[in-house]
Amino acid sequence: MNRIDSPQLALLLTALLSSVAVSAADSAAAPIAGTAPSQRPASAPVTQEFVKPEGWYSQALHGVERPYPHTLRFLEDQGAWHTPFNRPGMPGRYDLRGWYPD
Repeated sequence: MNRIDSPQLALLLTALLSSVAVSAADSAAAPIAGTAPSQRPASAPVTQEFVKPEGWYSQALHGVERPYPHTLRFLEDQGAWHTPFNRPGMPGRYDLRGWYPD
């Protein structure tokens, strides 16, 4: 079994306690997720308006042929939140929209 001498132990404990202190300071500045999942923290940022960048619709509709189905009208209301619809999914036989080259 390896023996840790006093200077190494002191250095290890100092590093450990420093990281705990930094983590505690960081967590005090940010809200903690999960303590009240049904409530948004009052200090959380709020998106007032989401302007879709140029090319957003062409990427979101990649691989979908015109006329676009009525079921894709949800894209008009799509905000800045994550959606898997405008990102490539799995390759191979699961790539129904042609995101990946053959």
